[in-house]
Formats: sequence, C-alpha cells, structure tokens
Amino acid sequence: MFEHINLILFSALNAEASLGGWQLLGAVFAAEWLIFLVPLTLVLLWIGGSGPRREIALRAFIAAACALTLNNLIGHFWYSPRPFVAEIGHTFLLHDPDSSFPSDHATSIFSVALVLVFSGVAQVRRVGLVLLPLALIVAWSRVYLGVHWPKDMFGALAVSATMAALVSTPAGRAACASVLPWMEGVYRRVLAVPIGRGWLRP
Repeated sequence: MFEHINLILFSALNAEASLGGWQLLGAVFAAEWLIFLVPLTLVLLWIGGSGPRREIALRAFIAAACALTLNNLIGHFWYSPRPFVAEIGHTFLLHDPDSSFPSDHATSIFSVALVLVFSGVAQVRRVGLVLLPLALIVAWSRVYLGVHWPKDMFGALAVSATMAALVSTPAGRAACASVLPWMEGVYRRVLAVPIGRGWLRP
C-alpha cells in the first residue's frame, strides 16, 4: 500500500522527458545548490552572534550531523534503489546508484530549519521560517529530477524532526551548552587574527 502511494506520488511529481530550458536549470539549481544555504546559515549565525545564537547554531549542526549519520546506517542496512536504478520515470541528474532512503540533501536542510524554527530566539526563528519552505523546494526538486522517491523525503523529514527534537530536550540543550565553550575556544584560536582586528566577533 505504502509503495503504491509512493509510486503514484512519484509519477505525479517527476518531470516529463521533454524538460529543458529555464525549468531544468531552475530545478537543478534547487536540487544541487540550495543545500549550500545550510553551512552558510550556520556560519553566519555563529560569527554574527553570541551565546544564545551560537548555541542554537551548534544544536542545528549536531542535529544535522546525527541525522546524516542515522541516514547512513539506514542506507547500509536497507538498500532502497533510486528511481533510475529501478528504471522508473525520467532522470535529469547524474547520481551514484546508492541507497535513496532517506534523502541526505533534504535531511540536512530540514534538520537545521526545524531547530531554528523551534528555537527561543525570534531572529533565529525567522531564519528557520525562510529555510523551511526552501527545504520543501529542495525535496520537491530531487523527486522532480528523478533521483529520489517521495518516500525518501518523508523519511528525511521524520529523521530530521526526531534529531531536532532530541537536541531541543533539556538533556540535549545541556549537552550542547557544555560543548559550546570548547567550540568557541577553537574558533578564537583558529581565527585569532581577524578577531583581533575586529573583523569578526570574539
């Protein structure tokens, strides 16, 4: 039943073989390049903020890292062939024939977006509210271009939400808060020169 629904959704979302021009370029941009907003967002939150913002950025990073690790374990123990491996639909991106479930691209951006959205800092929450719809665009584009199934995106959202929830528990917050001073120490040593010149926040 679930696989039947997955196939129906894939058929509805996957692009036609005639896809080209600006539509193809836009979808490829969404599928391949929007993901770089994840490290950019975390770096800007870190260098542009202080205690609370940095702690949230660290939580988001840990959530994404743990989610991707879980994805790797799932893919190792349960292989899910990609649409082009199963010779279903149309594919417009070159990709290794590794396991498709869950999507790493969607997991990365969903994990960070969810941590930011449910943070207690209004400015950070607004950044998360921008990232969240972009995460949906990334998820759609990977299915549209034929390298993922819809189920891969639902799996990515489930893994991301789980990790975002775990790092937001009191225990998760305490663990991140305990690591934060060490991370700040490394940051200040590595970037001592630009910090000393006032180019970056200490």
